[in-house]
Parts: sequence; structure tokens; C-alpha cells
Amino acid sequence: MLSAEDRDAKDRELDAGRHPGELLAFFDIKPGMKVAELGAGTGYTAELLARRVGPKGKVFAQNPKFVLEKFAEKPWSERLKKPVMKPVVRVDREFDDPLPKEAKNLDAVFLVLFYHDTYWMEIDRAKMNAAIFKALKPGGVFAVVDHSAAEGHGSKDVKTLHRIEEKLVKEEIEAAGFQLEGEGHFLRNPKDTLDWNDAPSASADKRGTSDRFVLKFKKPAG
Repeated sequence: MLSAEDRDAKDRELDAGRHPGELLAFFDIKPGMKVAELGAGTGYTAELLARRVGPKGKVFAQNPKFVLEKFAEKPWSERLKKPVMKPVVRVDREFDDPLPKEAKNLDAVFLVLFYHDTYWMEIDRAKMNAAIFKALKPGGVFAVVDHSAAEGHGSKDVKTLHRIEEKLVKEEIEAAGFQLEGEGHFLRNPKDTLDWNDAPSASADKRGTSDRFVLKFKKPAG
């Protein structure tokens, strides 16, 4: 899948820092699944999900107006023209009400490197997390990946360094009724000093080297 000839060169360059094979395996994404991604951006992860779930699956890929206007509209629209993106449903909605009514009984919802942005964008995260909880089937997975902030920093660095403290994310999502099922360590980097801006436009040659936490939350089955 990762070696498919129709994958963009820029996506392949990101693979070394993103570990996409391990990501899809950790969250147990399989053909035929119905999933969603919030903050899909230009579609790197959305395309991976589309390839994985295949023609019998579905991917609801959401972007808010701000993201589309700032950087994503053109590359996202171009990506959606690729045949492999056929399972993808483009969703233009805001984060506090991110998914359409037909996005229900989902197997998984992904939020990759974007939870911190919901802070400085002043999103009602309690409302967002409740909407995600509602859209998932019992036992469904909420997959969260983000850049680590230093211990005790909470949300202090969300706009300046694009980082958030893992503890805070866990607390907020568990407050929405989710249970922490597992943590992935394949994006950890203990050498990261946690004091530099890891946004794509600012990280330069450090891109893909930040310490990132990978959290698997589940909607209780009962």
C-alpha cells in the first residue's frame, strides 16, 4: 500500500517521520471499515485511510473553513480527484459539529496533529468530543496523535510551539466518556527538547522529529 506507484512524492517524504504503516496497524484499520478524520488538511492521512479501507469502506474527511482558506483548499481538491480517493466523503464543517448525520456507527475517528489547534482556534472541545463519541459505534476508536509539550505546560504552547501536554488531552477525552485503551510509542523521540515550533512551516529540517504521543481511546461497548 505504501509503495503504491500513484502515491505523491511529497507524501512519501513524510512517511519516515509519520510511520503510517505502524499507525494503521496500531489502530487496527481494516478493509471495509467506516472511519472519519477531523482536520484532514491536504489529505495525507485521509488518503492512507482510503487505501486501507478500500472500495467497500468509507472515509469522512472533515476540514473547517479556516483550514481550507488558509492552505488546504487547492491541494485537497486536487487530491480528491485521484481514483484511490473514491471512498472519501469531503466534509466541510466546523470542529464543534464536525460530522454529518450519515457519519454514524463509525469504526474509528482520527485527529492527527491537530488537537492542539482546537485550543487557539477556540473550539468548544467538549462539544466536539461529544459529537465524536456519538458518531462512533460501541467499541469504536478515537485515534489521537499530537506533538508533546513539556510536563506542566498544559495548553501554554498550543499556538507558539504547536504542542500540547499529553495529560491534558487524556483528561479532556476521558471526560467525554471515552476509555484509554492503549498508547503507541512508535512516534516517540526522547531527544526532543520540547521547546521548538514543530509546525510544518516552521520546523524546517526538524520536521517529523518531534516527540509525539499516540493515544487509542474507545467508546465503551456497554
